[in-house]
Amino acid sequence: MKIEKMLTDEKPPVSVVIVNYNAGACLADCIGSALPQADEILVVDNASTDGSIEECLRRFAGLRKLMVIRNPVNSGFAAACNIGFRRATGDFVLFLNPDCRLDKAAVAELLRVLQSDKQAGMAGGFLANPDGTEQRGGRRAVPTPWLSLMRGFGLSRFAGRLERFSDFNLNVQPVPDLPVQVDAISGACMLVKRKAVEDVGLWDEGYFLHCEDLDWCMRFRQKGWKILFVPEALVFHALGVCSKSRPLFVERHKHRGMIRFYKKFFRHQYPGVLMWAVVLGVWLRFLAVVGLHAVKKFKDGKRDS
Repeated sequence: MKIEKMLTDEKPPVSVVIVNYNAGACLADCIGSALPQADEILVVDNASTDGSIEECLRRFAGLRKLMVIRNPVNSGFAAACNIGFRRATGDFVLFLNPDCRLDKAAVAELLRVLQSDKQAGMAGGFLANPDGTEQRGGRRAVPTPWLSLMRGFGLSRFAGRLERFSDFNLNVQPVPDLPVQVDAISGACMLVKRKAVEDVGLWDEGYFLHCEDLDWCMRFRQKGWKILFVPEALVFHALGVCSKSRPLFVERHKHRGMIRFYKKFFRHQYPGVLMWAVVLGVWLRFLAVVGLHAVKKFKDGKRDS
């Protein structure tokens, strides 16, 4: 592990941790949006090869509040987040995806909400698509195996008539006017209190990619910490930038993460044969994704020939 930039000795109130993996030009834009709002920024790079780190070091040369930590291998998202947290010095730490761009008041809004409630341990903002519409995942109910199954088979479209088919993604509901408590937010933009993390524990490094944010939200709630969605904190998210180069690799770890999450938190509800049925369903879904990807690649190849 090589540290290329060092920080000032002053202890800042807010640290930003950005885990990078081949995010391209998005990384520098993300850092640029966070610089005026944070006292230190830590970029933990998971062995990128696209020149994104070199571009940042060039663009922000001499900036003392930027630290770049280069991992020799891709250690996964959760492990990289923990590396960044251990290096961070702020009482509040913002985990931010490199394909995010913060509105100029986003961090101030998140910080204001967290500081106003002693039991609030985590807050997330309004994740926006490029056109300004709300992105899914920014506010969620607990994605139980049942709800995930309903969504996977498209049955959540009947949620208006049958509550049992409800979608765990709450962006299908009207945006609240004020901050509200939710079951989970997205790891793409997640401000946490250090003392809450010290109570709950760090990210679970058993996840490589995907579902680790849901795991952390579950553990925060189990310890009695509130999770808040802050609609005033606007964050533009170019979803999937880091996964475009290896889509099937990402999908495989996404489905592995789902299985780990279900087994960890729902084994008591889905014992024995039922849990095996859940695992089988997850891997069947993965095979379907692989098949669709192969068909698309074949069609694209024919179109280009």
